Amino acid sequence: MDNETASSPFNEARRTVLDEMRQTLNRVSCEEVEALVREVAKARRVFVSGAGRSGLAMKAFAMRLAQLGLHVHVVGETTTPAVGSGDLLLIGSGSGVTERLVHYAGKAVAAGARVAVATADPGSPAARLANTVVVIPAPTPKSSKETGGRSHRSRQPMGTLFEQSLGVMLDAGVMLLMTRLDETDGAMFDRHANLE
Repeated sequence: MDNETASSPFNEARRTVLDEMRQTLNRVSCEEVEALVREVAKARRVFVSGAGRSGLAMKAFAMRLAQLGLHVHVVGETTTPAVGSGDLLLIGSGSGVTERLVHYAGKAVAAGARVAVATADPGSPAARLANTVVVIPAPTPKSSKETGGRSHRSRQPMGTLFEQSLGVMLDAGVMLLMTRLDETDGAMFDRHANLE
């Protein structure tokens, strides 16, 4: 059977995923992403956090930042130091209401750090604490209302579209950081973990 058959259930699902991601990422503000990249590049240290699948996307971003030679920490790990002035806390949260993440943002602000949030809801508690916000207009299960008028529906379950788009937006940010920091793929690979 031809795996490109139009009636294939996988082909239909694949088309849905790719179309939804394209629509969502086309609505993400270039200026917001570029502001986030500037924040990351100038930070003394970058701290990242998220919950669930969004948290996994944030950890993947932290790995790339380390490979770029930046000082990066995942909040909650046993070796994570205290946050302070000159640092950046970057949170990925579709709803922007997850209590633990909002608490982290408040603590970071109190410690003199800057805060950036990638979220579907620019009016959320986490976004209101942030210096920089990247709005990813995808539906989330914790927020039933439209997100700033920029959201659209998804056929994918729960927060999948937000989580996918968050990961791709951050990967695009890595490419921008490579240019800004004059880093190459080879230099990044030299920093790749070798205790494997």
